[in-house]
Amino acid sequence: MIRTDRLKQLLRLLSHRRAIPANDLQYEMGVSRATLTRYIRDMRDTLGAPVEFDRELGGYRLIAHTHDFGPQFELPGLWFTAEEVHALLTMQYLLANLDTGGLLGPHIKPLLGRLGHILGSADASAAEVARRIRIQTVGARSFELEHFQAVGSATLRRLRLVIEYHARGTDQTTRREVSPQRLIHYRDNWYLDAWCHLRDELRSFAIDALHRAEILDQPARDIDDARLDEVLGSGYGIFSGADVQWAVLRFSPERSRWVAQEKWHPDQQGKALDDGGFELRVPYSDEPELLMDILRHGRHVEVLEPTDLREAVRREHEAAAKLNAG
Repeated sequence: MIRTDRLKQLLRLLSHRRAIPANDLQYEMGVSRATLTRYIRDMRDTLGAPVEFDRELGGYRLIAHTHDFGPQFELPGLWFTAEEVHALLTMQYLLANLDTGGLLGPHIKPLLGRLGHILGSADASAAEVARRIRIQTVGARSFELEHFQAVGSATLRRLRLVIEYHARGTDQTTRREVSPQRLIHYRDNWYLDAWCHLRDELRSFAIDALHRAEILDQPARDIDDARLDEVLGSGYGIFSGADVQWAVLRFSPERSRWVAQEKWHPDQQGKALDDGGFELRVPYSDEPELLMDILRHGRHVEVLEPTDLREAVRREHEAAAKLNAG
């Protein structure tokens, strides 16, 4: 990759003259023709600089006005070290390979190529990043890309949607008109927070449960953020609501070494116990998701309160024991 000081020198020479012959560029920069050719190629391919050779003028020049680059080409405002570019490549790979239906792949791929050119070393290529990093998702459900695109577009354009939604809890599919408020990516799955005009209340819809999504030419009803957070953002996980309770959980010393570093909820409260255990307090309004998280810790967690959640955990353990007996 052409060094920053060389790039600035070359750009300055091209900017101060209408056109400059290759021999003059070689002399001013003190480089060979092959090196100059490589510098010109790097400027075009890596930085997208509008450099061309003008046969009539007999030299290289910067195109003053182009549709792609605007009225004047300028150097990027930031320059990256090798370590920074490696980090950028890694982050872009993570984004491109998240199991979200391939939403970002087509947009990230050109950027990966550009970053690879900027670094200019084989070990930083996107292929090498892919070889050294693996991404595995658990519980991600597939969805129709066209449904996601319709939902995303309606959300940003503030338009209503007609959806056909399969509620897995009741195993029923209903047709609804909704006003989308915001998209949520939670535990490898996408959800839509929306005002449901059928139920006349705020609801959360799993994008993968949509059988249809059609944008209407009708403005969406706007709900202020405070109301959204009160109804859908204050409880535990995606199963939230306005009627919030607090769960108090006590974890064994062994399991505390993990749980103490985990984030269950933005408003959670935790404290270390004298015996090495850990007490965690989390808000919730609907118990299914919290119940699942508690059960995965088995005998290493005790529900201190509320009583109804403690009883729900006890019933699940008893039913599981009975199911697996013998």
